Amino acid sequence: MLSMKKIFLSFIVGFMFLPAVLFAQDGGFRIEKDLLGEKQIPNDAYYGVQTLRALENFQISGVTTKDYPELVNAFVLVKLAAIRANYESGALPKYVLDAVEKACAEVLAGKYHDQFLVDLYQGGAGTSANMNVNEVLANIALEMSGKQKGDYAYIEPHDHLNMSQSTNDSYPTSLHVAIILMNQKLLPELEALVKSFESKGKEFENILKMGRTELQDAVPMTLGQEFYAFASQLKASIEELKQAEAHLYVINMGGTAIGTKLTAQKGFVENCAKHLGDILKKKIVSADDLIAATSDLSGFANYSNALNTLSIRLSKIASDLILLASGPRTALFEINLPPLQPGSSIMPGKVNPVMPELMNLVTFKVMGNNVAVTIASKTGQLQLNAYEPLAISCILESQKLLTNTMKAFRTSCIDGITANEDVMTKYINQSVGIVTALNPVLGYEKTTELAKEALETGKGILELIREQKLLTEEQIKELLDPKKMTGQ
Repeated sequence: MLSMKKIFLSFIVGFMFLPAVLFAQDGGFRIEKDLLGEKQIPNDAYYGVQTLRALENFQISGVTTKDYPELVNAFVLVKLAAIRANYESGALPKYVLDAVEKACAEVLAGKYHDQFLVDLYQGGAGTSANMNVNEVLANIALEMSGKQKGDYAYIEPHDHLNMSQSTNDSYPTSLHVAIILMNQKLLPELEALVKSFESKGKEFENILKMGRTELQDAVPMTLGQEFYAFASQLKASIEELKQAEAHLYVINMGGTAIGTKLTAQKGFVENCAKHLGDILKKKIVSADDLIAATSDLSGFANYSNALNTLSIRLSKIASDLILLASGPRTALFEINLPPLQPGSSIMPGKVNPVMPELMNLVTFKVMGNNVAVTIASKTGQLQLNAYEPLAISCILESQKLLTNTMKAFRTSCIDGITANEDVMTKYINQSVGIVTALNPVLGYEKTTELAKEALETGKGILELIREQKLLTEEQIKELLDPKKMTGQ
C-alpha cells in the first residue's frame, strides 16, 4: 500500500505535467517555453515567454512601448500589412488572417495597450519589442477565436505573426511608421505656431523700432517685421520635416535577417510595402537594396537632424523674446509676455519669462538627443545596427516634447504678447542708427563723425544735422523717414 507521502508526490508530479492551458486555468498562470526553458506566465497576460524574459532583463528607463500609443499602433500596422501579404502568397490559412486582423483592430481601437511592456532601452536590436507584439497579437487572436491564450498550435507568434520577417526588418519598419505617426501630430502644432507669429506680425506691422546687430543699434525696422521673420524661420522647418518624413517611406520589410529575403514568401516584399502604404495613405516603397537598408539608419538621422534644426530656430526665437521682454525698468522692455506665475520666492512683483525658458530647456534636450541618434546611427556593425532602440527612444521623446511645448508656447505666450510702443519710439529717437541712411549723401566718414558726436554729446542725429546745416528739411524728411527705412 502506498504511503500518503508517495501519493502526494505522485499527484504533484502529475499536476506539473498537465497541459499548459489547463494549468493556467487552475493555477492562475500558464507555462510557456523557449530555447532557454520554461516560464510561468500570468494567466491574464497576453504577452508570452519572450516578453517576460525582456521584462526581467530590461528594467532600465521605465519608459515602455505602451507609453507611446503611436509606437504600439505602428507595430500593429506593420503586422497587419505583413499578415495580409502572407495570406496573398498562399502561406497562411484564412482563419489566421481573420483572427489577426480582428486582433489588430482591437489594439488600434486603443485596447490591450497595457500589454506592450518592453522597456525602450533593450539589447538585441529590438527582438524583445518585436516578440512582445507577436505574442500579444497571437494571444488576442486566439482568445477572439474561442481558444485559450498560449494555444500556439492554432496561431503561433513566430510561424504566423513573424512569417516572412525578422526583427531586423519589422522592427525598423515599425519605428519608421511610429515617427511618421508622431510627425502628423507635431506638424499641425508647428503650423499653428507659425500662424500665431504671423498674426502678431500683422498686429505689429506699423510699430517702428530699432533693429540690432551684435546687441548694438543697427537700423530701423518694424516689430511686425521681427515677428514675421520668426514665422518664416519656423515655416522652413515645416518643409524640412516633411522631406525628412519622406525618407522614412523606404522600408526593408521582407529583407528578413540581413536583407537577403531568406524565408520570405514570394512577392512578400512588394505586397507588404503596398499594404502598408494603403493603410497609412503614404507612398511606402521597398528599398532598392535591402541589405543596405537593413543596417542603414540614415532615415532616423535625417529626421532627427530636422528636429534639431527646428530646435535651433525655436531656441533662438525664445532667447530673442526673453531679451525683448527684459526689464521692465532696466533693460529693453519692448514687448510684454503674458504673466503666468510669480517669478520669485523672495522678490515681490517679479515675473519671469517661463514659457521661453521652457522652450529653451526642451530644445536643449532635443539637441542632445540628436547627438545620441547620430552616434547610434554610425555605430552598428556590418549587416545590422543594434542601436535602433536608442535612436527611436530619442526621436520619440523629442517629437513628444516639441509637440507639447510648441502648443504651450503658442497658447500661453505668443498669442498674448503685447507691444510697448512708447518704449520703442523713445529708442528710435535716441538712436544713432538712422545715420546709416545718410551714407549715400554725406559719405561714410562724415556720418561716422556725426554718430560719434551724437554719442559724446547726447544730442540726436537730426539735431546735429540741423545745427551743421548738412541737409534741408525736405531732404531730412525724405532720407530719415524711419518707416521708409524699413523697406515696407
